Amino acid sequence: MAATAAVQERRVEISVGINTGDIRGRDNRAIQAAVDYVASYGGGTVRVGAGRYLMRNALMLRDKVTVVGIPGKTVLAACAGAESRLELDGDCNERQITLADARAFRVGDGVSVLDDRMGGGFGVTTATLTAQLDAKTFKISRPLYYDYMVSLRARARLVFPLVLGRQVGYATVEGLTLDGNRAKTQPLDGCRGGGIYLFECGHVSLRGCVVRAYNGDGISFQVSESILVEDCVCEDNAGIGLHPGSGSQRPTLRRNRSSGNDGDGMFVCWRVKHGVFEVNEIRGNKGHGISIGHKDTDNVFCRNCIVENGKAGVIFRDESEPMGAHRNAFNGNTILDNGAAEKRRAAVVILGHTHDLVFRRNRLGNSKPSGKAAVGIVVGKHARGLTLEANTFLHVQKELQR
Repeated sequence: MAATAAVQERRVEISVGINTGDIRGRDNRAIQAAVDYVASYGGGTVRVGAGRYLMRNALMLRDKVTVVGIPGKTVLAACAGAESRLELDGDCNERQITLADARAFRVGDGVSVLDDRMGGGFGVTTATLTAQLDAKTFKISRPLYYDYMVSLRARARLVFPLVLGRQVGYATVEGLTLDGNRAKTQPLDGCRGGGIYLFECGHVSLRGCVVRAYNGDGISFQVSESILVEDCVCEDNAGIGLHPGSGSQRPTLRRNRSSGNDGDGMFVCWRVKHGVFEVNEIRGNKGHGISIGHKDTDNVFCRNCIVENGKAGVIFRDESEPMGAHRNAFNGNTILDNGAAEKRRAAVVILGHTHDLVFRRNRLGNSKPSGKAAVGIVVGKHARGLTLEANTFLHVQKELQR
């Protein structure tokens, strides 16, 4: 009896373009319509053609939908930002805001709401303007997280991630170039935004994307699990390049480049565990190359190139023992020419009650005798259980300083 050939599952596929495609348009609405259509069938693929698409809100990912652009040719560009103070207090759980000057805002826009007390981190509310009730008042898609008080300069900003996943699973983004337009946009904190931003997501893959000149972090994912970031570029952003954070489990960041960002090349935030970070290039950022700290345990960093960053190539932040970044391994990395912007010039700095770290077969120090890093590894007095094996220290005054 002849064997039955396996049937490969086929899902809906739709194309978007400025002048061609199943859906045509030159802004976020056209791409979003395609994503939502494909999601209504349980998943599939959206192919976005070449061109520059103006974004007044994030492209919102959906479960099991793959968005594919043409590398270097499909560009999502942030619109110019705007800011207005609130005319009325924004109360916790309220679903509307009243602006003093609403001329730059319209229904469908992505906004952030903040004040001088709740102006960063998870204290900022991000939402979409869903309806206009009068000349100054808009409904918003999500309730305000906190009270935003006029007496504390409460304000709304036209600012948003360019690509957003919120409680999304098994989505993929490939081949998009994101232009953050940072000179003309408002800032957005990496806990609530980024060029690409994921929140409470699982099994999302980002491949071959470029995030450039965003007024915040390049790629940020928070409270997520099994996120893959592969072959992406984050450059010239106002914040951190790569920001895995806030309890994210089992991330994989592979073959990415983070360069020229105003913050750290990679900031491993709180409670990031069992991650794999390999063959990334972290070069020429103004902050640290890699910063790791609060409960970030059991991660592996291998064959990364961490060079020419303004502060230490790798820093373990100052934490008490219960909150330390324990049991992390650095294997086969190149950590050279970092620390020019600091008095304590070192390739690696280990602060706090950090224990059971492994450094094996790394190259640390300076590529030339005139390099800035005076010490290979600075070890704080409370660190313990450090394993050093077969590392090469280049052009440093001291290999190890306690």
